[in-house]
Order: sequence, then structure tokens, then C-alpha cells
Amino acid sequence: MDRRAREYRWAKVNAVIEDVAHDNSCADADQAETDMETSVTYEERRSISLHEAVRWAEDQPGRVTLYLYDEGAGI
Repeated sequence: MDRRAREYRWAKVNAVIEDVAHDNSCADADQAETDMETSVTYEERRSISLHEAVRWAEDQPGRVTLYLYDEGAGI
């Protein structure tokens, strides 16, 4: 989910990951079950590259939603 106002900035972003099951209550969302062994409740990284954020999310053992924010704009 790209929540950045400055969408062409890729060198430094803030990133958050959450288990995909957190999205179950969203309208028209695919439904996912939480695997308690691989579930990520909430983790964040600040001031990382967009590439690092995507790799970090993909390297998780379970399925996650990646949220992107502008560096310096909080999360």
C-alpha cells in the first residue's frame, strides 16, 4: 500500500509490515488465515530504500502487507 505523497522518492522511505489477515475486514479483501508461527503483528523500518523495503517484506516467512510512507512524515 503506497501511502507516500512523494511517490517518486525511492532512496529513503518508511515501511511497515503487518500480517495479511489484518486486511480481512477491508471491503472486497481476499480472506486470509493467520499462521501463528509465521505471523507478523507489526514491524516498521525507517529511512530504508524502496528496494530494501520490498525485499524485507518478501523475506518474511508469512504473508504480509507492506505499507510505504514518506521519510520524515511519520508512519
